[in-house]
Amino acid sequence: MTAGLDPRSRFLVTTVVVIALATTEAASPTFWRVGTQAEFLRGHVENISIDADGQLLLGPQTDTIYETTEPFLWTLVTADDALLLGSGTDGRVVRVEPDGTATTVFESEELDVHAVAPGPAGAIYVGTSPNGQVMRIGPDGTSTPFLDPDEPYIWAIAVATDGRVFVATGDPGRIYRVDASGAVELFYDPEVTHVLSLAFDSAGNLIAGTGSPGQVFRIDPTGRAFVLLDSNYDEITSLRVADDGTIYAVAASGSANPGSPATAPTPSVSVTTQVTAVVTTSNTSGTVQPGPSTTRATGTTGAVYRITPDGTWDLAWDSDQDSPYDVALDDQGGLIIGTGNAGKIFRVTQNPQTTVLFTRAPVQQVTSLATGPDGLLYYATANPGKLYRLTATHTAEGIYRSEVRDAATIATWGTIRWQASTPDDSSVELFTRSGNTATPSDTWSPWSEAYRDPDGTPITSPKARYLQWRAVLRGERAIPALLSVTTAYLPRNLRPEVTNITVHKPGDVFQQAFSTGDPPIAGLPETIRNQGQPNEATDSNPQPLTLGRMVYRKGLQTFVWTAHDQNEDELQFNVLYRAEPDATWRALTRDRPDTIFAWDTTSAPDGTYMVRIEVSDELSNSPGLALHGWLDSTPFDIDNSPPSIELQPLAQDGDSATVTFSVTDAHSPIQHVEYSMDTERWQVIYPVDGIPDSRTERFEVTVAVDALDTLVIRATDAMNNTTTAASR
Repeated sequence: MTAGLDPRSRFLVTTVVVIALATTEAASPTFWRVGTQAEFLRGHVENISIDADGQLLLGPQTDTIYETTEPFLWTLVTADDALLLGSGTDGRVVRVEPDGTATTVFESEELDVHAVAPGPAGAIYVGTSPNGQVMRIGPDGTSTPFLDPDEPYIWAIAVATDGRVFVATGDPGRIYRVDASGAVELFYDPEVTHVLSLAFDSAGNLIAGTGSPGQVFRIDPTGRAFVLLDSNYDEITSLRVADDGTIYAVAASGSANPGSPATAPTPSVSVTTQVTAVVTTSNTSGTVQPGPSTTRATGTTGAVYRITPDGTWDLAWDSDQDSPYDVALDDQGGLIIGTGNAGKIFRVTQNPQTTVLFTRAPVQQVTSLATGPDGLLYYATANPGKLYRLTATHTAEGIYRSEVRDAATIATWGTIRWQASTPDDSSVELFTRSGNTATPSDTWSPWSEAYRDPDGTPITSPKARYLQWRAVLRGERAIPALLSVTTAYLPRNLRPEVTNITVHKPGDVFQQAFSTGDPPIAGLPETIRNQGQPNEATDSNPQPLTLGRMVYRKGLQTFVWTAHDQNEDELQFNVLYRAEPDATWRALTRDRPDTIFAWDTTSAPDGTYMVRIEVSDELSNSPGLALHGWLDSTPFDIDNSPPSIELQPLAQDGDSATVTFSVTDAHSPIQHVEYSMDTERWQVIYPVDGIPDSRTERFEVTVAVDALDTLVIRATDAMNNTTTAASR
């Protein structure tokens, strides 16, 4: 990792994978059902929670405590009766009271403040970057230089119970120790690019998380280190230690330059079903045991590792979509994980083991978590930089917008129905809108009138390619729950296409794969295939065949084609042919389910031909709705007749004679000519012009006069038709 790159700025793009819930067939409606947590998480929430069972519920109102024009709030810590924020890109430390009163206590000439730590007697230690320096802010607000190392980054500061200050640096990654007198020593050099996080365990050992590589070290007071975890990730960005000594390490992959400020979307949050569970949190709770996994995660964006006091570790949480930044422990045994790039906070519990979208803020990254002096959970964000607090009161109204459904073509919408629980005065209403652009805009239809019958209501939105639904949950006292939503639609039937035809070389055929005995030829009609091979297995597979080994069978011409139907209808094919210049198409085979055909051309006159592959989706559609398509092949030759050899008068010169002859073929170039004196050994000869490339070629061969009686000439055309002639 080079200087100028910020290991905490993993602002990645989350890819949403759309899973089709039903095969798209024009003959019957498609049912789009959303009813699991993973499916609901693809949508957008406003004051809605999504629990582990895949229920939408009203969530608590989230208070915005502090807003800044800066894009990044990097760190959040609790100090006495207030919260301290470290920001970027103006390098400030802001003190925020629970009532939202904010005071700037330090302003640096550097860009970023990644490290803030309360010290003894009301002091505050602040680490700045990229010209790394640690400042000490006294109780009276006076700031004085405390440590000026050579490294450009100050990533973390930890203050021991005896008042000694430990500082983690980057590029290279080192750990310094400063005692009460101000004496500085290099406490430990792990020989890594960055030391990103620090914490103390109950025994007084320093726990350090590093970047490049992502490892967790335990360092005793004498400076002797032991690697507790060598992760498969690039960085260990945060560490938390529980009362029982369990260490939680946040690991993430990849780093990037800090992102630019982003415009905040509409405010939205969602929390776990147990709304009261968000009221109080604690950074010193008992052991959290979300999951039994002990395998190392690979290929994912980030993870949280749990390391027990005896040194064993397992994965408490991981994700291939959301990159974790920080972790906190609540007083109910829950693990709270702040992530980006969609502003999600997850809660992981064990009994039973669940992962819940705890909160989703209108930001890109949740960078830091802390318990405030009032016992509530606070979190700092980036893009934009804000400070939020969860409350214990659920909102009276929440809105959920589904992902956009792509019907692949213009569709006729059917009914929408849902399952919900609406106790007391609560209610659930659904709305729909449709359009022909992948992203909703003002070109879409307006939201429909409310659908109130959960057993099914016809969708009134106009026919279009895309559909989206919205659910509005209301409840003053009781909390409604939306369990699932199902919409039906019928895509317009689209014409099937033959996209490519391959005309293989004459005689090149394919044996069927996975057959016993002598494999039959793929694509050869059964009636022809069984002639002379009565014991062959026949093709009963209606699907496209897997081609086996290529072999040569004279007289056979193989065609292989590909076809596509956007409705994924079942297709069948007709194979037609015509001879040039005849304009009439004649059938070779009809209603064929596979995409290969081998034509026995021995019964067809020599000439130039074309084939047409016709495709139909009538197996999946009513006769009035079925559509057809076709594609013509390139011209090809059929030539089952051998060339002719015409001998010219001999030219004798003493004991030798020159045999002159011409070879002619009506349809194919002359490919190969040779002669033999004993019909066992053959000698290749070339035409007089040197290149065998024409349908008529002239040859000369000189032999002894007494060998003329045994001279045999053999000629082969490009279609492997062969003829022979004797010189006398």
